[in-house]
Amino acid sequence: MGDSFGKLFRITTWGESHGGGVGVVIDGCPAGIALSEADIQVDLDRRKPGQSRITSQRAESDEARICSGVFEGRTLGTAISIVVWNQDARPEAYDDMKELYRPSHADFTYEQKFGVRNWQGGGRASARETVGRVAAGAIARKILSAEFGIETVAYVAKVHDIEAQIDPDTVTAEAVEANIVRCPDPEAAERMIARIEKVRKAGDSVGGVVGAVVRGCPAGLGEPVFDKLTADLAKGLMSLPATRGVEFGMGFASTDLTGSAHNDAFVFRDGRIRTATNRSGGIQGGISNGENIILRVAFKPTATIVQPQETVDREGRSVELRAKGRHDPCVLPRAVPMVEAMINLVLTDHLMRTMTKKDVGRLADLIGSRTPGKHNAV
Repeated sequence: MGDSFGKLFRITTWGESHGGGVGVVIDGCPAGIALSEADIQVDLDRRKPGQSRITSQRAESDEARICSGVFEGRTLGTAISIVVWNQDARPEAYDDMKELYRPSHADFTYEQKFGVRNWQGGGRASARETVGRVAAGAIARKILSAEFGIETVAYVAKVHDIEAQIDPDTVTAEAVEANIVRCPDPEAAERMIARIEKVRKAGDSVGGVVGAVVRGCPAGLGEPVFDKLTADLAKGLMSLPATRGVEFGMGFASTDLTGSAHNDAFVFRDGRIRTATNRSGGIQGGISNGENIILRVAFKPTATIVQPQETVDREGRSVELRAKGRHDPCVLPRAVPMVEAMINLVLTDHLMRTMTKKDVGRLADLIGSRTPGKHNAV
């Protein structure tokens, strides 16, 4: 069903925006991985509301609690359950919207599909659902980084019509976290922050683009035809709230080139076969080629805004909506860890799917060699 994602490294998220809490169950995590709540909290703190003046002012600590699957600081190989309790839910802010459909939100479509909807902040359609994804993504990040040296860095590349100048091959997580908009271009970041504050004061919202790079990914991840790495990354990223498109490498700009100008020639460099350029974005034929994976994700403006909007109620009568509640004037700064999480989840799943039985044994040996005691295979 739609609440689960992945095949071998599989997650199921649960919870509603203004319910008791939100969380995730992770199945398929290898045994013997050192894991604590602090490992998860780092990314949850980057995702949580109320972290700056340009994000939603909902006051949630988003403290993760591991309920299963970890013993004495290491994963057991069994299902890991993580819960985050809602502390600042205000469902009464949505009382006036109980009978209305918010423009460009999921109110109408959820009711058409299920015959019922959670009108308190959108329920499962709220971006609060991504708490579980980010928590699971933090575990995937640890597996990729600690065991395989794979690094994922996302960043805000564009807000509204303000585009940053960023080299994805050299961008660092430290530069991304240096300002509240998470744009590693300081000059562009200042203008982005000013633009977001301007639309927030006007009761409006803006969208933009999050870029991302994966460094250290080996060649060979991805499956033929339907489970291409591009396809699964696109599905994971497009399942995030407010997404409108994903492009890899040169993306749509490649349509302006001829084949001779776009093709990545092969060369032998640094002791291995590589490509001289990376217009493909590190994926060819749906399978990683060992170069940096480069992608961009487009996010639309936040649907819920304070400005009056025309809509209808459940009886079809015209109504003017003045939305209440606490909402991001721009989703981009908090979307950065969400994008990283989905990329890391897909890569971890594909890494496990690509391994042969011999490789699985190697992974178990690798994990066991870094942890005390003996640990079984994945």
